[in-house]
Amino acid sequence: GVWRQTKALLFKNCLIKCRTKKSSVQEVLFPLFFLFWLILMSMMHPHRKYDEVANANLGTLDTSMLVNFVIGYTPPTRMAREIMKKVAFDNFEDGIITEEYLSEEELQEASAFKPSNFVGVVFTDAMSYQLRFPDSVAMSSIYMESR
Repeated sequence: GVWRQTKALLFKNCLIKCRTKKSSVQEVLFPLFFLFWLILMSMMHPHRKYDEVANANLGTLDTSMLVNFVIGYTPPTRMAREIMKKVAFDNFEDGIITEEYLSEEELQEASAFKPSNFVGVVFTDAMSYQLRFPDSVAMSSIYMESR
């Protein structure tokens, strides 16, 4: 029963493959071609490994550049307020002006009016953020490496 049907099905498939040689060769060669193409592309753009940066004393911060400096942030959550308070007063004697905005759109409008001394911080969740500079976006400094 089952063995005879399986043998007949395999024989039928072999006959079909022998009669349609062009499509059979394509079925084998196309995956090999794409595999070769992927290997070639990965060799052209190798993974870059960055060396560690040694700890170094960067000296004191020049606070004269931070006069009238404004940091806007959104969304105004309790955690964001605590982080921005720590940034503004724990690191600088005079403090930095922080402003909270209800949405990213309000933050972008504010940055359009104060482009030279304004930096926006968008908290995406409790542990990550994006910095908004005039005409650009910088991701947080966590380096994610492909595994």
